[in-house]
Amino acid sequence: MKQKTFPLLALAFILAALGGCNRPLQITEDHYVLAEQFLQPNIEKMVYHLEVRPHWLEDSTGFWHMTWTEDGKRFFLTRLADGTVAPAFDHDMLAKALAGAAGEEVDAAELPFNRIRPDREGRIGFRYAEADWLYDPAADSLVQTEQEDGSANRRGISPDGRLQAFTRDYNLFVRNLETGGVTRLSRRGTYGLEYANPYGWYDIMEGEGGARPENLFVSWSPDSRKLLTYLVDLRKAEKMYLLDFSADSLFRPRLLSYYRGSPGDTTVVYNIPVLFDLDAGTEVVVDLPPFPHFLGVDFRWAGDSESLHAIYAHRGFKQADLVEVDAPGGGSRVVWSETSDTSVEYNNIMLQRLGTDRVLLSSQRSGWNHLYLHDWQSGSLIRPLTQGDYVVRSLLHVDESDGWVYFLAGGREPDRNPYYTHLYRVSLDGGEPLLLTPEDAHHQISLSPCGQYVVDNFSTVEQPTISVVRDLFSGKEILRISEADPAPLLATGWTPPMRFSALGRDGRTEIHGIVYRPVGFRPGNKYPVIDYTYTGPHTAITPKSFADAVINIQNPLRAFGFSVIVVDGMGTAHRSKAFRDVSYRNMGQGLACHVAAIRQLAGRHAWLDTTRVGIYGHSAGGYDAGRGLLAFPGFYKVGVASAADHDHRMEKAWWPEMYMGYPVGDFYHEQSNVTNAHALEGRLLIAHGGIDENVNPSATYKLAEYLIRAGKDFDMLILPSRSHSFGRSDGDYFTKVRWNYFIQHLLPAEPVLHYQFRTIP
Repeated sequence: MKQKTFPLLALAFILAALGGCNRPLQITEDHYVLAEQFLQPNIEKMVYHLEVRPHWLEDSTGFWHMTWTEDGKRFFLTRLADGTVAPAFDHDMLAKALAGAAGEEVDAAELPFNRIRPDREGRIGFRYAEADWLYDPAADSLVQTEQEDGSANRRGISPDGRLQAFTRDYNLFVRNLETGGVTRLSRRGTYGLEYANPYGWYDIMEGEGGARPENLFVSWSPDSRKLLTYLVDLRKAEKMYLLDFSADSLFRPRLLSYYRGSPGDTTVVYNIPVLFDLDAGTEVVVDLPPFPHFLGVDFRWAGDSESLHAIYAHRGFKQADLVEVDAPGGGSRVVWSETSDTSVEYNNIMLQRLGTDRVLLSSQRSGWNHLYLHDWQSGSLIRPLTQGDYVVRSLLHVDESDGWVYFLAGGREPDRNPYYTHLYRVSLDGGEPLLLTPEDAHHQISLSPCGQYVVDNFSTVEQPTISVVRDLFSGKEILRISEADPAPLLATGWTPPMRFSALGRDGRTEIHGIVYRPVGFRPGNKYPVIDYTYTGPHTAITPKSFADAVINIQNPLRAFGFSVIVVDGMGTAHRSKAFRDVSYRNMGQGLACHVAAIRQLAGRHAWLDTTRVGIYGHSAGGYDAGRGLLAFPGFYKVGVASAADHDHRMEKAWWPEMYMGYPVGDFYHEQSNVTNAHALEGRLLIAHGGIDENVNPSATYKLAEYLIRAGKDFDMLILPSRSHSFGRSDGDYFTKVRWNYFIQHLLPAEPVLHYQFRTIP
């Protein structure tokens, strides 16, 4: 199947319109059709073999992956023993067999499933129409198989498979699966003080007294004789509320509620860790303070079942402890601590026990995230394994028998983008790390279950992806799987973004970003600039890979004549601790680097029109977009802020407490979009999902109220049936709303009203 591309005649018309002189631009449906081609469901089909996301076979002999080719969606199977990459089956034959069995038309170029299960006999399992199927290519036979046991039926099973934990009437029980006998483990559970049913992040209750979902949590010891769980205390926890107007059969809204603490709240859900010993019949409360449910603690059992360990973060995130818990006694001791004057990102700490006497840990003690080897009993440092002005991003694998540590890091190689990740190997005895992925590109790595091979997708925003299999130890390429072919996409007029570096708000620190030029770009013209923002300090959003440069929400805006910039300014992640700490208690100034970068770029490229700068973002980026028009009113003229936490005091507790500080201080008030609503200039659209349980819409309503009090003109959209996810790269109603807002107020031109998407729901 050849991929359908945008009609060349219409494309030529748009290129001529965009490439002409800067007379008022007339927007037509053709612009929308082109923009629609750049939405994820369409654009991913126009880059053949965009990347390889391997699904490893259990025995590490190979993997399968799905990708788009000139013949449509295809599944491939890579066999490492003979170095082959071939279709996993005959797609036409399977489509014909499925059509016959299901009694409906099936397109071989777009099979109605995205996952397969190859077995040792060469058969292919998949799931379609809520049923499991097994296809035998050799016999060209397709049969429907019994549905696999649901995960709910397997929850709580002990490692030896003989026992299953479950809850009843707020208490914990264990059933012997061989005899059917039931043992009651706890007795003090009651409504609001409940065993083994922790509160889930997205748990929603209908009505004021509605039941919450069941979330069984037990952690069995390896010997199946002990288990850890939580006694969940909801007695003083306060709820947040939503109204759902979306049900067609209801003419009154449904009241939805959920537990969610805001910064500084003490009226939250608490987890109390408890240990049960089945042989002794005892229950012991672990010697650790109860912790709010938004502070996850990942307890891990030692191999001998005599202890557990975990990273325990103190509220406020200025200290995180590696603790060891005695089982079944419940006593605890601190093995090691990480402290900070700002915050410790405890959920990013890498941790791996090495035998019984050593532990591998990551720390930012030097100002850069690195790996250190410690003594388990004393916690004392044995040696640093990595050091220097670069960041260890993740721990990939530890080969204890041969004494090697494999990790991903960024910023170590001179004269390369510091955000590019590379794979390294370093000895547990110390020494210089060895670079295993030498190409000057961003490397995305998947490790085989056996720990001997990796799949490496490497690319840049300009260089299409090359996907290879490497030998882990040497880094040597042993098989080239595929190379991305963007020819159909390039035929639409799409061009890769330009990378750039600039100086941040301090005038000294180098920051990095990309800028997209409009379709039909001509350097003699002037183009409005849109800043796509998300300055949440826990991440960095500028695309580094070719896939990320292709699939995003920036590309469609280029069809209307906009240039789009993405930049990671000071205060964001994946650089030094000092780089990130710029945003601590100072989230409101995150855009200062963006403003500086856009001005520097305009000095290099006259086609960037800094008299027409817009900004948009979602969630924390929505806060940025609103903040842009309040704190930099002479610079940003148009903003679209969706699903935004406009006042961090109204957000979920963990994120602001880590990056804005705890306890809550005046800086929360000073950097609130709500309390600064009177400063609005320019055009602002605020939008929110009516049933957003992640970022409650209350902050958007509150900002609207303060804008009204200040007599400010603004636009507001509530999407009644949407939660937090809308306006993403796959496209939806709000996608069109965002396009139209910038068309009308930043180009400016008249948008096409009531445009109906032609290729997406």
